Amino acid sequence: MKEIKSKRTVSVAEVREILASLDPEKIDQLQKRTQDYAEKFAKSDSKDAQSAINKLVKECKLTEEEAAELINILPKTAAEIRVFTAGWKKLLPADTMEKIHGILKGAS
Repeated sequence: MKEIKSKRTVSVAEVREILASLDPEKIDQLQKRTQDYAEKFAKSDSKDAQSAINKLVKECKLTEEEAAELINILPKTAAEIRVFTAGWKKLLPADTMEKIHGILKGAS
Protein backbone atom coordinates (compact mmCIF):
# COMPACT_ATOMS: atom_id res chain seq x y z
CA MET A 1 0.00 0.00 0.00
CA LYS A 2 1.22 3.50 -0.83
CA GLU A 3 2.03 5.99 1.88
CA ILE A 4 -0.26 9.02 2.10
CA LYS A 5 1.88 12.14 1.75
CA SER A 6 -0.83 14.76 2.03
CA LYS A 7 -4.55 15.12 2.24
CA ARG A 8 -6.90 17.77 0.86
CA THR A 9 -10.50 18.13 -0.17
CA VAL A 10 -11.14 17.97 -3.92
CA SER A 11 -14.24 18.60 -5.99
CA VAL A 12 -15.80 16.05 -8.33
CA ALA A 13 -14.40 18.12 -11.24
CA GLU A 14 -10.89 17.73 -9.83
CA VAL A 15 -11.42 13.99 -9.35
CA ARG A 16 -12.44 13.76 -13.01
CA GLU A 17 -9.22 15.51 -14.07
CA ILE A 18 -7.01 13.39 -11.79
CA LEU A 19 -8.50 10.11 -13.02
CA ALA A 20 -8.40 11.22 -16.66
CA SER A 21 -4.64 11.68 -16.33
CA LEU A 22 -4.15 8.01 -15.40
CA ASP A 23 -3.53 5.23 -17.92
CA PRO A 24 -6.95 3.56 -18.51
CA GLU A 25 -5.25 0.17 -18.78
CA LYS A 26 -3.74 0.46 -15.28
CA ILE A 27 -6.68 1.70 -13.21
CA ASP A 28 -8.69 -0.68 -11.05
CA GLN A 29 -12.45 -1.24 -11.02
CA LEU A 30 -13.11 1.27 -8.22
CA GLN A 31 -11.18 3.96 -10.08
CA LYS A 32 -13.12 3.18 -13.28
CA ARG A 33 -16.46 3.50 -11.48
CA THR A 34 -15.33 6.71 -9.79
CA GLN A 35 -14.19 8.08 -13.14
CA ASP A 36 -17.56 7.23 -14.69
CA TYR A 37 -19.34 8.99 -11.81
CA ALA A 38 -17.10 12.06 -12.08
CA GLU A 39 -17.66 12.25 -15.87
CA LYS A 40 -21.43 12.20 -15.36
CA PHE A 41 -21.73 14.53 -12.38
CA ALA A 42 -18.92 17.10 -12.53
CA LYS A 43 -20.67 20.42 -13.13
CA SER A 44 -17.66 22.58 -13.87
CA ASP A 45 -14.09 22.38 -15.04
CA SER A 46 -11.44 21.67 -12.39
CA LYS A 47 -9.73 25.08 -12.64
CA ASP A 48 -13.06 26.91 -12.25
CA ALA A 49 -14.01 24.62 -9.37
CA GLN A 50 -10.71 25.20 -7.53
CA SER A 51 -10.91 28.95 -8.11
CA ALA A 52 -14.47 29.05 -6.75
CA ILE A 53 -13.51 26.95 -3.72
CA ASN A 54 -10.66 29.35 -2.96
CA LYS A 55 -13.01 32.35 -3.26
CA LEU A 56 -15.65 30.74 -1.04
CA VAL A 57 -13.06 29.97 1.64
CA LYS A 58 -11.41 33.39 1.48
CA GLU A 59 -14.39 35.70 0.90
CA CYS A 60 -17.22 33.81 2.61
CA LYS A 61 -15.30 32.14 5.46
CA LEU A 62 -16.42 28.61 4.51
CA THR A 63 -14.28 25.54 5.16
CA GLU A 64 -12.79 23.73 2.15
CA GLU A 65 -15.21 20.87 2.74
CA GLU A 66 -18.23 23.19 2.74
CA ALA A 67 -17.01 25.01 -0.36
CA ALA A 68 -16.38 21.73 -2.23
CA GLU A 69 -19.86 20.49 -1.30
CA LEU A 70 -21.41 23.61 -2.82
CA ILE A 71 -19.25 23.37 -5.95
CA ASN A 72 -20.18 19.72 -6.45
CA ILE A 73 -23.91 20.48 -6.35
CA LEU A 74 -23.97 24.10 -7.62
CA PRO A 75 -27.25 25.16 -6.03
CA LYS A 76 -29.06 27.73 -8.16
CA THR A 77 -30.89 29.82 -5.54
CA ALA A 78 -30.23 31.28 -2.11
CA ALA A 79 -32.92 28.96 -0.74
CA GLU A 80 -31.04 25.92 -2.07
CA ILE A 81 -27.79 27.24 -0.56
CA ARG A 82 -29.58 27.69 2.78
CA VAL A 83 -30.38 23.94 2.79
CA PHE A 84 -26.64 23.25 2.92
CA THR A 85 -25.87 25.87 5.56
CA ALA A 86 -28.64 24.45 7.77
CA GLY A 87 -26.96 21.05 7.53
CA TRP A 88 -23.68 22.64 8.59
CA LYS A 89 -25.51 24.29 11.50
CA LYS A 90 -24.38 27.72 10.27
CA LEU A 91 -26.47 30.84 10.03
CA LEU A 92 -24.97 33.10 7.37
CA PRO A 93 -25.91 36.76 6.86
CA ALA A 94 -27.88 37.65 3.72
CA ASP A 95 -24.92 39.49 2.18
CA THR A 96 -22.71 36.40 2.58
CA MET A 97 -25.44 34.26 0.97
CA GLU A 98 -25.56 36.66 -1.99
CA LYS A 99 -21.76 36.55 -2.27
CA ILE A 100 -21.86 32.72 -2.27
CA HIS A 101 -24.62 32.78 -4.89
CA GLY A 102 -22.56 35.08 -7.11
CA ILE A 103 -19.46 32.90 -6.85
CA LEU A 104 -21.45 29.76 -7.65
CA LYS A 105 -23.03 31.42 -10.70
CA GLY A 106 -19.55 32.17 -12.01
CA ALA A 107 -18.45 28.57 -11.52
CA SER A 108 -21.25 26.97 -13.50
